Amino acid sequence: MGMIFMLFALLLTIVIVSLISLGAKRVTTKLNEEEREDMVKQMYQYAVAFITLIMVIGGGVFAFMSIADYISPNTYVESFEDYRSMREYKSEDDNVTKEVSEEELRDRYDSMIQQQLDNSKQSALNSFIKSLGWILIPLPILIFFQRRINQDRKQIK
Repeated sequence: MGMIFMLFALLLTIVIVSLISLGAKRVTTKLNEEEREDMVKQMYQYAVAFITLIMVIGGGVFAFMSIADYISPNTYVESFEDYRSMREYKSEDDNVTKEVSEEELRDRYDSMIQQQLDNSKQSALNSFIKSLGWILIPLPILIFFQRRINQDRKQIK
């Protein structure tokens, strides 16, 4: 789901930048060459800053959701009665149903529940680490381009 959101944001950004560049092309026909280059450079900087900002925001949202899944795993656990009724144990020697004591069945059930919770937490931790990648990788690029945009603004003034 996260990857679909990021791809959609990237596609939307490309469409917006394309539309802006088409509009800027009409405006720049009256500008000299140096002003055109500055405008294209500025549009590029804003586009990269916008794309990386979207990536950082999306990564933050997905990191938050992963932390929530880790703290409170959302796993379906069948009831003990359903677990007991579905389990038939056959011996390896003769295909006869093996009786399992209530206590042993309860231990197996508790073990299964704990394993499902551990798997859910591990999956949430894995998702959190992946989400950090969506924050930590584009963040330096965002900061770099934001500084360049601010420097260019100071030069214009």
